[in-house]
Amino acid sequence: MNLGKRCDFHTHTIFSDGELIPTELVRRAKVMDHKVIALTDHVDASNIEFVVPNIAKVSEELNGHWDITVIPGVEITHVPPETIKKLAIKAKKLGAKIVVVHGETPVEPVIPGTNRSAIESGEVDILAHPGIIEKKDAELANKSDIFLEITARGGHNIGNGRVALLGENFILNTDTHSPNNLITQDFAYKVALGAGLSEEDAIKVIKDNPKILLEKILKS
Repeated sequence: MNLGKRCDFHTHTIFSDGELIPTELVRRAKVMDHKVIALTDHVDASNIEFVVPNIAKVSEELNGHWDITVIPGVEITHVPPETIKKLAIKAKKLGAKIVVVHGETPVEPVIPGTNRSAIESGEVDILAHPGIIEKKDAELANKSDIFLEITARGGHNIGNGRVALLGENFILNTDTHSPNNLITQDFAYKVALGAGLSEEDAIKVIKDNPKILLEKILKS
């Protein structure tokens, strides 16, 4: 089965709580046959003006030399839900091409209402690990221009089955923090199946949906 090259739109570097500098993370992704990698470090109002320009700078540099598309982005994390839209707009003005919001994972004390605010913002591309997502939020997401994340990351992946059951528009990411978090396309397929998706939908999530998201990002 030809699953194509891997695309991962949710990773972290030393600009937040990741272990690798951006260049090494991108290099490792390239060796693992990735076509696309987004650098989406954690931000809030304290660090967004530092993180985004630096991630944008290194992404531009690497895109000029290596055969892998590097996308500068952010993961808005643990902020008051009512500030999500404002921070997303600011991130894009600073150079972020993709905005991820740290969803209501069951393994962290994320503020209730974060999922809904991310979905309603109109500025967010991916709601990461939305956890035991409420049915109303999933229905709203299904009508919105936002991807719900199915995640390969331990702990956060507790909610994958719920997300797959209620959602419609998915993207599969790793939430990479260390080198061994990166996965192959074959393993991504297994994660999608393990979430409860059919074989057809699993292929769509890891092969077709990344193309849709990438096209949206490159147009912005």
